[in-house]
Amino acid sequence: MKVPVPAHIGSIVLVLPLLLAVLQTATAQKNGIQIYSLTVDSKVSSRFAHTVVTSRVVNRAEEAQEAIFEMELPKKAFITNFSMIIDGVTYPGNIKEKATAQKQYSEAVARGESAGLVKAIGRKMEQFQVSVSVAPAAKVTFELVYEELLKRHLGVYELLLKVRPQQVVKHLQMDIHIFEPQGISFLETESSFMTNELADALTVSQNKTKAHILFKPTLSQQQKSPGQQDTVLDGNFIVRYDVNRTLSGGSIQIANGYFVHYFAPEGLPTMPKNVVFVIDKSGSMSGRKIQQTREALIKILSDLGPKDQFNLITFSSEVTQWKPQLVPASTENVDEAKRYAAGIYALGGTNINEAMLTAVRRLKSDNQAELLSEGSVSLIILLTDGDPTVGETNPRKIQKNVQEAIDGQYSLFCLGFGFDVSYAFLEKMALDNGGLARRIYEDSDSALQLQDFYQEVANPLLTTVAFQYPSNAVEEVTQDNFRLLFKGSEMVVAGKLQDKSPDVLSAIVKGKMHKQNVTFQTKSSVAKQEEEFQSPKYIFHNFMERLWAYLTIQQQLEQMVSASEAESQVLKDRALNLSLEYNFVTPLTSMVVTKPEGQEQSQVAEKPVEDDNRHRNINTGYDLSRYGIGLQGSRTTGYRSGYPRRRGFSKQGIVSNSPQRFGARVADSTERLVQRGPPGDPFHFSHLQNMEDLVFSPPLLPSDPHKSLLHGMEIQNKGPVVTIAPPSAPIQAPPVLLTLPGPSMDRLCVNIKHSQEPMNLLSDPDQGIQVTGQYNTEKACFHWIEVTFKNPQVRVHASPEHVVVTRNRRNSAYKWKETLYSVLPGLKMTMNKTGLLMLSGPDKVTISLLSLDDPRKGLLLLLRDTDHFSSHVNGTLGQFYQDVLWETPEGADDNKRLLKVQGKDYSATRELKLDYQEGPPGKEISCWSVEL
Repeated sequence: MKVPVPAHIGSIVLVLPLLLAVLQTATAQKNGIQIYSLTVDSKVSSRFAHTVVTSRVVNRAEEAQEAIFEMELPKKAFITNFSMIIDGVTYPGNIKEKATAQKQYSEAVARGESAGLVKAIGRKMEQFQVSVSVAPAAKVTFELVYEELLKRHLGVYELLLKVRPQQVVKHLQMDIHIFEPQGISFLETESSFMTNELADALTVSQNKTKAHILFKPTLSQQQKSPGQQDTVLDGNFIVRYDVNRTLSGGSIQIANGYFVHYFAPEGLPTMPKNVVFVIDKSGSMSGRKIQQTREALIKILSDLGPKDQFNLITFSSEVTQWKPQLVPASTENVDEAKRYAAGIYALGGTNINEAMLTAVRRLKSDNQAELLSEGSVSLIILLTDGDPTVGETNPRKIQKNVQEAIDGQYSLFCLGFGFDVSYAFLEKMALDNGGLARRIYEDSDSALQLQDFYQEVANPLLTTVAFQYPSNAVEEVTQDNFRLLFKGSEMVVAGKLQDKSPDVLSAIVKGKMHKQNVTFQTKSSVAKQEEEFQSPKYIFHNFMERLWAYLTIQQQLEQMVSASEAESQVLKDRALNLSLEYNFVTPLTSMVVTKPEGQEQSQVAEKPVEDDNRHRNINTGYDLSRYGIGLQGSRTTGYRSGYPRRRGFSKQGIVSNSPQRFGARVADSTERLVQRGPPGDPFHFSHLQNMEDLVFSPPLLPSDPHKSLLHGMEIQNKGPVVTIAPPSAPIQAPPVLLTLPGPSMDRLCVNIKHSQEPMNLLSDPDQGIQVTGQYNTEKACFHWIEVTFKNPQVRVHASPEHVVVTRNRRNSAYKWKETLYSVLPGLKMTMNKTGLLMLSGPDKVTISLLSLDDPRKGLLLLLRDTDHFSSHVNGTLGQFYQDVLWETPEGADDNKRLLKVQGKDYSATRELKLDYQEGPPGKEISCWSVEL
């Protein structure tokens, strides 16, 4: 059912990805674990959602088997409870301070028990998983509860349920109740898997303030074909709705001595804005990043209003202003700006400090010259993908410089492009200056992400918004002063009523519109509101109080980012106390799940948070332990896809550190690993050493006097092989070995001496493969390597910290040395415990990546099956797969050769290097060394 949105009503965006409750039923079908009931009960009361997921399973096998419960929940949600009922006994989860759970985790590691921390975050969701051993004929009930205050985002409240039971379920039901006292203005449902038969299982009813959505398919409706266990339920189920709004002071709702005030007045005109776009065009932005930035910027410029003014500032090592002052967004100026944006290219370092100060000076100068219209809103939007490397490079100094320069006059929004950006640095700088930070994920939709963010801030309605309540009526109010209100957003204030508060709660909201101050007034009868919220069946107990606690914790966690050390500790203590009091799993608490006797006793669930992904380390308590789950789970006995589980893993990620162990975790919702292949599979890890030995080998050791990158290549030998290097010279580790056509197994090592900019290493349009990378001559290694496949459309971006696989607008992040076996149509990805990542496909060149435990954290590139290269292959390394001629210079000894490649001559010298094709520690090889 899809109900159209009335044209006169502005939607609210509120994304609530509610559910993926998945027992691993591909496994269940194999080992006898059957789901006989799976229910989702979601109650949304005044934007506060309370969701209970209940899964009931039975072991039909004749021996104990492992049952796995996993689900996805929104990033902003707080888990409030998890329990397992086994043989009539309830094993609950208990919320504890994080340090207590971390100690328990560390003790388990010291005892040699299975334990692990998974610290990965997707865009909107995170994953919870737990496993338990189930006796024959025994039943287990899993119940997970989480809560979230829905935030208005681009005009729509959206409840997204990802439905993937992976088998037909006798009792499968989704029950959603919505109660909005303001009145529901529109409601629609949408599904990616709905059929005519399934549509009969969906019931939608609605009145003025209530809505009920029930989805209850029968067994036959779920089946792909009659009598089969395969299910058609695999996709998204979405509920969207909006509420009625007027040009007033908003809606005050009261229950059980607490109130919440929602403010998003309808019909306000958009204020003119002055926006300065500050665009990073340093070398690290080259390739797809700068291309997508150009695409997004051109689209954003088209969306500027006729009353807006703007300017573009680009920066790398130097800072460049497009115009000497802000200019009106006329058709002529916008078209000229688009042409300028189309010509932005990436080159140089990253001088963030000077770029930001230039933007502030530009706004101040134009304001003093009275070039900015009265009552307009001034915004600075910074987009960068890296740390400062030029000029002032101390992040704290930059933050201080920018805050002092802005001095509360403008709002700063920081967009961090990719995983290598220092998000914590950008977040603090934005929050210090009345804005916010957002990570832009490197993906095929990065340009859309940039455009979507701009739409959030494109239409300012009010500035300097302040909420006022009678001092004799309320106490413990959440944040009540806001810098800006944008169209499509909503301001929310919650608080506690005093014991002897007046019968009517009044509120005044003051703000500034274009060229005028404005005051809104509203009031609400306490008795009438209390009666309206008197525990109807679709309202969960004490929701208003929990809403206040939830909002208070979220805001205090945010304020900690920009607070002083002393203030931060006060905020942390307050947020921790509330988290414990209201049983929330937040970044300051953990949930310890008790298991039956005989199974390892605890699993520690932690709350992931957005942070600087570049510095994750599984052994750091404050950094990584904030992102996932400490695992002390049961020994695995189950099978997945028919093959033994070699490590604790799931379809989405590694969940333990030691073999044969498994536990619980919270991880990102994006597709992660599946598993390694069966014995006999050519990609089974024990067979890696038997594959053709063509590799990109490691960077040079720090002691190498030339600090060069060496590429080993198989060549046709023209003379006797002499492989003895001077004993005093270190054996260098070549990062690349290329196999050239011909029978010889010699290698060619290439030293890259000059370029530090991103390079096209390999490009073969016939193969649909491109490999780019950025090389650091000082460290003699690659800073990053990116492999792009055209069919299937997959991008693998590797840095020394992690590997990011992008497919279908979805990012999956892996730590090096995770065990990985993943098969996509036309592409297979594997990684073993040495950190050797292999990317291969039918009739494709095999490309492998390796990150060594080296002080410089350099990346290695390895190639195999290079006979699949076409005649169109090119690039810095690809050129060597074209016609290559070898000559012995007249009078030269057997250790000297002359290499002719595409009209260029290179001197080659025989040397000893290290080959890492089988992983660390490498083995000595003889190769011909040349310089580029």
